[in-house]
Amino acid sequence: MIKIIGLGPGSPEALTIGAAKLLEKGENIYFRTKHHPIISFLKDKIKNYKTFDEYYENSDDIDNIHEKIASDILKVHKKTKDVVYGVPGNPLMAEKTVSILIKICKEKKIDYKVIPAVSFIDSLIEILKIDPIEGLMVIDASDINNQVLDKRVATIIAQVYSKSVAAELKEKLLDSYNKQTEIYLIKNPGIKEIEVIRKIAIDELDKQEDLDNMTFIYVPKDKDNKKDFNDLVNLVDTLRGENGCPWDMEQTHKSIKNELIEETYELVEAIEENRIDGMIEELGDVLFHVVFHASIGNEEGHFNITDVVNGIIAKMVYRHPHVFGEKEINNTNEVLKNWDELKKKEKKYDTLTEEMKAIAKTLPALTKANKVQKKAAKVGFDWDNIEETAKKVIEELNEVLDVYKTKNEEKIKKEIGDLLFSCVNLSRKLNVNEEEALNLTINKFINRFSFIEEIALKNNKKLNDMTLEEMDKLWEIAKEKEKNKK
Repeated sequence: MIKIIGLGPGSPEALTIGAAKLLEKGENIYFRTKHHPIISFLKDKIKNYKTFDEYYENSDDIDNIHEKIASDILKVHKKTKDVVYGVPGNPLMAEKTVSILIKICKEKKIDYKVIPAVSFIDSLIEILKIDPIEGLMVIDASDINNQVLDKRVATIIAQVYSKSVAAELKEKLLDSYNKQTEIYLIKNPGIKEIEVIRKIAIDELDKQEDLDNMTFIYVPKDKDNKKDFNDLVNLVDTLRGENGCPWDMEQTHKSIKNELIEETYELVEAIEENRIDGMIEELGDVLFHVVFHASIGNEEGHFNITDVVNGIIAKMVYRHPHVFGEKEINNTNEVLKNWDELKKKEKKYDTLTEEMKAIAKTLPALTKANKVQKKAAKVGFDWDNIEETAKKVIEELNEVLDVYKTKNEEKIKKEIGDLLFSCVNLSRKLNVNEEEALNLTINKFINRFSFIEEIALKNNKKLNDMTLEEMDKLWEIAKEKEKNKK
């Protein structure tokens, strides 16, 4: 049998009589760490024991350490059938090696027994004068990356035993807290003679020199710390609440739909210009609109932000079976092909026409044209080469020239549409984003026109008084200046 013994927080008074007797009589005794006062207290009464401190001293991968310790205990058990494993505090409280051991014992039907003890948490609660009923999260430092920290509840983090562990912990804490947030470093809680309690800033965490297996970090509750997603949801609810903003309260899905499009375009502009601060601001504006729409949906009883989050997570998991499932995909083309197949199945599309009609009607026409053409191209309805595609552009241009004198606006509109559609086709075949290409030309036009106007103003001329030939001459000068810059 594997006997898992809690050594308590460190004072001899906290060690149970049962645990003391088992340690005195037992064989094959292992302690997770020698850095515990009880081991010194019992050193004359325990015949022989081993510890796993070498793992902590020689490795920074704490997850791997826990697995190794559990594996070693199981190996000893296989040889001897009986092993005693002692851990600080209560074995069932923030003790990763024990949780791993128990899980394996259950799976392999290995007999085990847990002898509990007073936990470090009890001592910490007493020292810090905190009431768990107000919310208390207890985390093993090795599991910090699997946890969602919440500034709204107090947090105790155990086994901050080295600078490397402290550095990883600091990085995680800074995702949720400001770097000057004051936290408590506590060593040997409950053992008055060697107990250490000091207040430090999160930013100083990895600079501490006395970290070991008996080191804990306490992060007090601080709802006013760094803002998070829940703060944004609450802010929107406040704006739309009874004492909120009159404008915000009046808005509907339809009334603000165009603002969302505008904010998205501003985000794209910031991305194209590589403005990091701009990206942060514009992403915030887009996120605000997402939460705003969710708030409206919640008030109308249709959906809330949790439904939105659950929906997108479910969709992404479903469409990435090569990440979250067992499907093997080797390259981006296979990913895109599989994505389309899953989307068709999910949306129950039976025909390509249904897929085309499902493309968002509010997309910019050039982008929508590109998407329609790509779907047609998948079944081979596409020109074979650039030359044939270019001929189609010329053909459509000639048709525009044939009808423009008729003054039939409807026919002219149709032929202009055909010409633009063909230009998108040519752009697609050349792997050029038609929206980006057109925007480049628009910017180029504005810059050249700006040059014309600037020269005109210098010569005390108004543009309305200039001839086309005069403006065209300046246009050519502007073009030449652009070439020289290149």
